Order: sequence, then structure tokens, then C-alpha cells
Amino acid sequence: MVPLKVSDSPPNAIEAVGLSKRYGRVMACQNVNLLVRSGEIFGFLGPNGAGKSTVVKILLGLVPASQGTARLLGRSYKEREVHRRIGYLPELFRYPPWLTVREVVTWHARLARVLRPGPAVAEALITVGLGDRSDVRVGTLSKGLQQRLGLAVAIVADPDLLFLDEPTSAMDPVGRHEVGVLLRQWRARGKTVFLNSHLLADLEGLCDRVALIDRGQLLDTGGLSDVLAASAAYEFATGPVPSACLEELRAQGIAIEGADGRWTYAGPRDKLPRVHQIFSHHGVDVYEVVPVRQSLESWFLASLQEKEVSGDDPDRASDHLGNFPS
Repeated sequence: MVPLKVSDSPPNAIEAVGLSKRYGRVMACQNVNLLVRSGEIFGFLGPNGAGKSTVVKILLGLVPASQGTARLLGRSYKEREVHRRIGYLPELFRYPPWLTVREVVTWHARLARVLRPGPAVAEALITVGLGDRSDVRVGTLSKGLQQRLGLAVAIVADPDLLFLDEPTSAMDPVGRHEVGVLLRQWRARGKTVFLNSHLLADLEGLCDRVALIDRGQLLDTGGLSDVLAASAAYEFATGPVPSACLEELRAQGIAIEGADGRWTYAGPRDKLPRVHQIFSHHGVDVYEVVPVRQSLESWFLASLQEKEVSGDDPDRASDHLGNFPS
């Protein structure tokens, strides 16, 4: 991978070059080059233990990098001033159960030096759907409501860059939908969201771009539409297909599978005219051709499995199976 050139101008929310972190003999992440544009929702994906949290903690200044550097919002990620423009929701967080919802968010607003904490806290709680629970004690909240509270803490200082780690894992479908609406509104205001989540269906409807990391190494990154179109398939509805037609297709390296008038071709778009020509040559009626876009989950699984097959340690191909999203 060609290293990214760090820009002197601040159009990008995150520019990371060669980030590496070693814990003794273990490389938690290695040579991670990452670019996140301002005003986008960026999905950072990977199985458990892939290095996602390590990269985030380096960017936040919580863990020192062994190598590499980064810029956040156009400034060095080590500068204290840039930290004031960042919001963070960790995957695992705990607030004192005896405090009220308002007290927790007010405390964090003061830590962030919000000039008018009262109005900021009220707005944050209304935004996440806790406006009517501001005097409720934290210990009485469900896990889903506590995640809403954590989100209020992350946004109370109106940050320009949000790091959210599994922000909806304990929420019901209504809660996940509402958070999705909130994040789209955040993006519409020019804010940037860096999102870790194993709920890939939710990410598919949210993210502008995604990256996949595994065992500390960045495997792939790109626009969501490009990623999902990379392994496009096409479904044909046809009349009877003689065996000679199938033989000719396969002889020309065109993979097509199916039966009973429903056939699936998985391959480059520029070969579609040739598929039609062969069908026509054998007198096959084609009634419909429908593109089948792969899901984010299928891309996720295929990318990891492809790496296992081509990697130095194929025996570990099953190691991730327990970590794959269902």
C-alpha cells in the first residue's frame, strides 16, 4: 500500500500514516494508513481482536503509537486543542449509578469546558431521546438507555469529530433507527463520524466509506458503493438453456450457475454482452436481467476469507468464524 501524504490543509478529518503498536511480542496494529474525509460517516470494520480499538485509542491519545503519525481535523493528533473538538463513546463505559442522567452529562460538559453547560446538556439529552429522563438515576436505566446517555456525553460539547464504538449494540430496532437519523443529521451539519459496529446492516445504510482491518493490518478501504459493487452478480430469468450453451459459457471462462430458468452470473460487467450473445446464439430467451448487489456482510466475510486463503497461515481460517456477524 502506498503511504498517504499528510496534507498541510485541514480538509480531512483523519489522516493517519504508518500507525503501529506493539505490546511486547504482539503487534496490535501495523502500518495502518487511514484517510477519513470531513463530513462523512466512516465505518471501521473487523472481527474481534482485529486492532480496531487500538487504532482508535492511538488517534485519541489514550495509547502511544510505537510508530507512525496522524492528524485530526488538520492538526497533530497529540495537540490538546484538537482533543476539545472530539467526542468519544467507548464500547464499554460505566457511570456512577447514583448520579442522575443530567448530572452525568453536566459533569462531562464541564470537563469539556462547555461555556454554557445548562443549555448544552438539555439539548444533548433531547437529541438522544432522554429529555424526559434527565432526573432519573443511571442505575435504573436499561442498557439501551445507558447507551443513549453515553451518546449524549459524546455530543454535549458539539464536537466536529465523533468516535463511536458499538453505539447501538444494546438498542432495539427503534433505538438503532433513531441513532441512524441522528448521525445523518450530524453529517448534514458537516460533522464527521468514525463508527465501529458489528451491526453491518446498520452500517450499510449509514456509511459513506468503510475500511476493513484484520490482525492489525488494513485489508481494504473505499466508498461503500464501490465496495459493494466490487463483486457484483447478475441474475438472469430465461427460457430453457441447452447443455451446449452452458458448455460454451464455461469454455469462455464465464461462471454461471442455476437451474429452472434462473441463472446467476458473477463476474465483470463488461462480459454481460458476451453472455447475451451466447444465450442468443443458442436460441435462449432472456426475459430479465437483474443486478444483485452484495451486502456489506458478504463483502466482510469474503474479504476475510480471501485473506485467509492467500495468507501465510491458512490453518487459522476457522479462527474468525466465531467472530463473524450473523
